[in-house]
Amino acid sequence: MPLDMRWDVFAWAVFALVLFALEVMAPGAFMLWLAFAASAVLVIVWAVPGLSFLIQAVLFVVLGFASILIYRKWFRGNDDTPTDQPTLNRRTDQLLGRVVVLQSAIERGTGRVQIADAYWTVSGTDLPAGTSVRIVGADGMTLMVEPVA
Repeated sequence: MPLDMRWDVFAWAVFALVLFALEVMAPGAFMLWLAFAASAVLVIVWAVPGLSFLIQAVLFVVLGFASILIYRKWFRGNDDTPTDQPTLNRRTDQLLGRVVVLQSAIERGTGRVQIADAYWTVSGTDLPAGTSVRIVGADGMTLMVEPVA
């Protein structure tokens, strides 16, 4: 067998290396899986000479999708892992159950409270300013309150 250069094999090797390099420069685990797909196409093209470019491209697309699906299913972090701070970065959830004093009266269902250095819009039954209320829920950035018995 002559030692002729197989440009399709060489091209897939270069493409895979470029994708690996992009993953190293901008890590995010996306280019890595495309690089694995390009490497698989490299092996297929090397093992089966004479594949048309269209078949090679279709193989890359199919293997790219498959590798990304494998990553998403088995390798990406699962958000269901237990944590000791389940309300971290969910500010309104952290405030549930807290008792605060109305800064401005709730009129026509809307008022304001101050919690630490932030003012929050609250909704609930009409109440005068200075009333203690308990935060019982949230709708976006509006806290739902009820009077403390």
